[in-house]
Amino acid sequence: MLENLTGKLWRLLPARFRRWSMRATHARFTVTAGAIVFNDSGQVLLLKHRFRAGSGWGLPGGFLEAGEQPLDALRRELREEIGMEIKDAVVFATRSFSKPQQVEVLYLCHANGSVQPQNVEIERAEWFSLKSLPDGLPKDQRLFIERAARDGANGRD
Repeated sequence: MLENLTGKLWRLLPARFRRWSMRATHARFTVTAGAIVFNDSGQVLLLKHRFRAGSGWGLPGGFLEAGEQPLDALRRELREEIGMEIKDAVVFATRSFSKPQQVEVLYLCHANGSVQPQNVEIERAEWFSLKSLPDGLPKDQRLFIERAARDGANGRD
């Protein structure tokens, strides 16, 4: 009974106060959108980032801006970083990391255009066959690529 009363009182509070209290009391996460992008030859797109740890090779993607939906963020990042458009995008996997506190939405999609680095962040953008993925590619990303190639959208989380 006390829970019902608490809920009724909560709903009577101004929306601005409810939003503020939620932001003040809940954990903050950054959100990223990434992609496993295949071309018509079955090759996967990988980017060599100048500022990424390790070898620098990894899946394309980036951070969401305030109010942005994950797929819109992915499309924006691909345009900004390599001047490319995508088609047939479906959510392939989602995951969270504790360090850093981050949520990632990973899409499976196909290239719709050419690839050319557009800014200082990206050193190289290349297509790789599954048998010639670069050394230093993070193991988790390698496993996602292999699963996507093997199972396609049917293998998504």
